[in-house]
Amino acid sequence: MNNVKLLFYKDKSLYERPWLVIGKGPSYQLKDTINISEYNVFTLNHVIRQQKAKIAHLIDIDVFESCADEIYNNAEYLVMPYYPHTNNKAGKFSLPELINKLPKLRKIDQEKRLFWYDHLGILALRFGRLPKTIFRQIWVRRFSAEAALGILALNDVKTVFTLGVDGGSNYNTAFIAKDAHTLLSNGRNSFDDQFDNITRIIMNNNIDFQAVGTNYPIKVYVATQEEQMLSVKVLEYSIKKHTSQPVEVYPLHQSGVKYRVPNDPENQQRTPFSFQRFLIPQLNAYQGRAIYLDSDMQVFSDINKLWTLPMGGHDVLTVIPSFLERRRLQFSVMLIDCEKSEWNIDTLVDDLDSGKLNYEALMYNLDIAKNIGVSIPREWNCLEWFKQERSCLVHYTDMHTQPWVSRDNSLGHLWVADLIEGLESGDIEISLVDEHIEKGWVRPSLRYQIDHKIFCSTNLPESAKQLDKSFIAPYKHLKKNQVTAYKNQLDHIIGKLNKVVRALKQRL
Repeated sequence: MNNVKLLFYKDKSLYERPWLVIGKGPSYQLKDTINISEYNVFTLNHVIRQQKAKIAHLIDIDVFESCADEIYNNAEYLVMPYYPHTNNKAGKFSLPELINKLPKLRKIDQEKRLFWYDHLGILALRFGRLPKTIFRQIWVRRFSAEAALGILALNDVKTVFTLGVDGGSNYNTAFIAKDAHTLLSNGRNSFDDQFDNITRIIMNNNIDFQAVGTNYPIKVYVATQEEQMLSVKVLEYSIKKHTSQPVEVYPLHQSGVKYRVPNDPENQQRTPFSFQRFLIPQLNAYQGRAIYLDSDMQVFSDINKLWTLPMGGHDVLTVIPSFLERRRLQFSVMLIDCEKSEWNIDTLVDDLDSGKLNYEALMYNLDIAKNIGVSIPREWNCLEWFKQERSCLVHYTDMHTQPWVSRDNSLGHLWVADLIEGLESGDIEISLVDEHIEKGWVRPSLRYQIDHKIFCSTNLPESAKQLDKSFIAPYKHLKKNQVTAYKNQLDHIIGKLNKVVRALKQRL
């Protein structure tokens, strides 16, 4: 009996194919639609009854006792925690002790097919500090799928597919009859609870992870107006630059969907595109997934990692907030389950008018979402910061320093570099740059940077800087519109107060 790290060290065939982790969830029904022989199979618990596997994984000793023969015949290797569970917690008997008690387990061990891992930190406590590369603890907070992914990550596996690893509380019908007594016996209400830890493992170990049946192309919807189309094109280029998967980027202002303005000025859009995100499920025909992004962003990692994050039963995933940035929860990056998000823009405006919703609750709490998961790593919304090999998406959220309107953004060289690359590859047309300069939507000095391939605007000569002398960024015009909107809101509030005052006077 050896540690699972030694298994991967000895058997190099474990790296020859991508891994498929199979659980007992409803999506197990897709098994017959895929070629299992293309994968190394890693089964969880009772699945080994139905499917041969490279590795069968069990946490509970009662699972072994209930299907020992199938494990012996169907599994090339058996992996268990050093202290298998009894009644949903680590039992008092270790694997060496259980080997002496269970003949079939002893036979598997004698054939050198039994391997263990430490999920409790007990061995390190008992035997002192052990070599990290061999005895590193595998964190299992709730379910077996976490252990499976942790074991594969420990052994530097980088491509993992899943089947039957689902949210909710149901099993595939192939397992219900025999295993009903084990369903959610750990006291959890839902399998959704496993996905926070799974997401952490995926991101910390740079694993290419997706559930079998994930649909492509990746659909990215971007909130924007025509004057932001250059930044949208750079965003699109940065997305496609970092992924091999097909991607479609949809500027939302081109959707053609018209919607009315709420009656109360307090509930009206703060920008011309504030409500565009709520069109996404409808535009996606209330099917599949969609990613929402703002136009003032740039991607530095494979967006397929975001696309394939486990939804965990949520209808929307958003980014984990950073307390250090001291900004409110952001919904500028979202992964949306369009089937569950039955959003309708007309109904939304009706709810704003009736008082069922207000602007703050809609935009900053996303109250129209039924079940929000705050689990996208914060590296997918880096608000004005960038760290090499860490930042997945930079958000140029401060309008007055956005690189296309300002020379003063410390990260502007990153954006200009992708703009120049996109122009050289033909993905972005120089005519678009010229049009935006002519219309006053981007700073004129940007053309000088392009022509001379000067990425950092601080290196521009004084003559180039003078090109921006009369430039007025579009956001300043937007601010004027906001002032007018706020004045309308104030007038509206004053009007309400005057009505209250008049009513009080009449009563007196």
